[in-house]
Formats: sequence, structure tokens, C-alpha cells
Amino acid sequence: MLRRYSHVVILLAIAVLSAACVHRVASIDSPPPPIASEAEDLHILGGEWEYIDGTGAAVLLTLDEHGNGHYEWKNGRLETERLINHTWSGMWFQEDNDREGGFTVEFSPDFSEGEGQWWYSRIGSDHAPNQKGGTFHLRAASSG
Repeated sequence: MLRRYSHVVILLAIAVLSAACVHRVASIDSPPPPIASEAEDLHILGGEWEYIDGTGAAVLLTLDEHGNGHYEWKNGRLETERLINHTWSGMWFQEDNDREGGFTVEFSPDFSEGEGQWWYSRIGSDHAPNQKGGTFHLRAASSG
């Protein structure tokens, strides 16, 4: 009789472990819930910014409260995709030389400046260009 109950105990243990494994697999495969506090208010990007390339040349960027804007070099335009914590990412477009690409900026804690990287996603009809992008420094124009 003891042997009969041990099979029941083993079967019950297998059932409980199987249920736990199924629950664990489902939770691993499921994306984590969005964390609302990760997204920053984009208005912090609004205003004028100095884009300083590796040679020290500066270009003035003018952004609206959504982080979208323009710059004079090659009739350029910026579009913000997201700002999470201190990382800003988006796309740039230059109408005059038919190029576009992406960028990211890691801001300082007070959002007064940041270090950025840019790359090409299209040059003319080439949608997989081999040309490399570059790095830049960004600072609020009012911070001098």
C-alpha cells in the first residue's frame, strides 16, 4: 500500500513541477511590462543646441517641444524617436545632399550637454551605405 501512495506522490510532484515550468517559460517569453517612468518629457529637447563635430565646427540645431527641428547645413532636419532616461535617439535627413541616417546622444545628468554618435542609413539610392558616420558633442546654446 505504501508503494501505491508513493506513485501518487511522485505523480503529484511531477504535475506541480510541470505547471511551474510552464509558468516560468511563459514569463520568460513574455515582454516585460512597459515602465512609464523610463520615458522623459520631450520638451527638455526644445530650444537651440550647438552640434560640435570632431573638427570643432559648430552647427546650430533648433528643436521644438517634441524634439523635432532643423539645421542649416544641407537643409537638415531632425526627428526624435525617443528619449529614455538620458539617451536620446532619432533620425536626421539632409535634403540638399540626399542623405539620411540615425543618431543617439547620451546626455549629462542635467541635460545641458551630451556625447553623440551618428550613422548613415541612406545615401541617394543606396539604402545600405558603407560610409561610416561619426561622433559629436552637443550642448545647450545658452550654456555658452
